[in-house]
Amino acid sequence: MNRFARRLAIVIWPAFLVAGVLEIAVFAFVDPSAVHSPDGRPLGLSDTAIYSLAFFVFWAVVSVGCLLALRLACSAEEINAEAIGDA
Repeated sequence: MNRFARRLAIVIWPAFLVAGVLEIAVFAFVDPSAVHSPDGRPLGLSDTAIYSLAFFVFWAVVSVGCLLALRLACSAEEINAEAIGDA
């Protein structure tokens, strides 16, 4: 497994698990048919579509957090080596 694939797995897999937990936690208290757009109009989506859309939004947001944590865990030498290697 190359370095990029390994880092991608380090970010995506925990984010997937946390997004699943968030999905369960949020929709234990929120009825998907009660979700409205910011201007107050109903979304007009099925419950399954709202569940799916929410899951992917949760996954994306948590992935960004995991990516930032991964970058913060790198030393300056690792980050500088990557920048030189990409040029």
